[in-house]
Amino acid sequence: MTDQRGGAVDESCVLTEGPWTHRFVGANGTRFHVVEAGTGPMVLFLHGFPEHWWAWHQMLPAVADAGFRAVAVDLRGYGASDKPPRGYDGYTLAADIAGLIRALGERSATLVGSGVGGMVAWTVASFHPALVRRLVVLGAPHPLRLRAAIFADPRGQFAASTPALKFQLPRYEHVLTRDGAAAVEEILRRWGGPRWVAGSDFEAYAQRCREAMRIPQAAFCALEGYRWAFRSVLRLHGYRFVRLMQKPLVTPTLQLHGAMDVASLPRTALGSGRYVVAPYEWRLLDGVGHFPHLEAPDLVLGEVLRWAKS
Repeated sequence: MTDQRGGAVDESCVLTEGPWTHRFVGANGTRFHVVEAGTGPMVLFLHGFPEHWWAWHQMLPAVADAGFRAVAVDLRGYGASDKPPRGYDGYTLAADIAGLIRALGERSATLVGSGVGGMVAWTVASFHPALVRRLVVLGAPHPLRLRAAIFADPRGQFAASTPALKFQLPRYEHVLTRDGAAAVEEILRRWGGPRWVAGSDFEAYAQRCREAMRIPQAAFCALEGYRWAFRSVLRLHGYRFVRLMQKPLVTPTLQLHGAMDVASLPRTALGSGRYVVAPYEWRLLDGVGHFPHLEAPDLVLGEVLRWAKS
């Protein structure tokens, strides 16, 4: 349900019909909206900001056809999942996904995360290694690489992170949802590669993201994750998080990164492999920005399937 005047919309706007099933699953004290297709070993997709599960709508049927149980989730605070006022710290977001894997009846999953979802995926693999069989991250440096680069690279990653610094402002969610959430489309344009932004699919995709961000409380919740990331730098809670994240990853990890990503710079992401003691591959994607799953879907699909099968 959409309010044509650009006001709030109903959660039903993300329950799009297709070759998949919508379900609500309880995990870690929260109700999550999941979308799934196919049977077999589970591949769990985690979207980024300012997206929701629809980020993976092309990927789900294709991965299901390849013999997997493909599942996309609306992260805590997004889409049709619950929007509690708290729980947007790294520990809770990782526990959400760990709980969800178990709640879906699986002992482990291949995790595929993009942007913010990629940061969550790194954390799940670090804190709950037994639950993550394989890891694929798109447009997401290891959280410690990002944290270090913000301080050490003022002209690079710090400058690239300034839009997220604005998210620290109180009530900035009202800026995000103003004029039918026009700011969401601006973010997609700024972070996306030029080919995709100029392409025929961009407008429709941006419209869906704008609509989902206007679900009551979604914008506030989406920004809370960024707020925790910045606030935690100065707090004991964050210091403990850094200590725990320093433990080397034992999950085979594939890192795909757009060469034109202006949100998470390639040079920031490049050093992430130092945190992985398992097999690790890095691939830089030419002409691609912050959304490889949308900008180069066939290439990403092939890489995800290769990694999930290996």
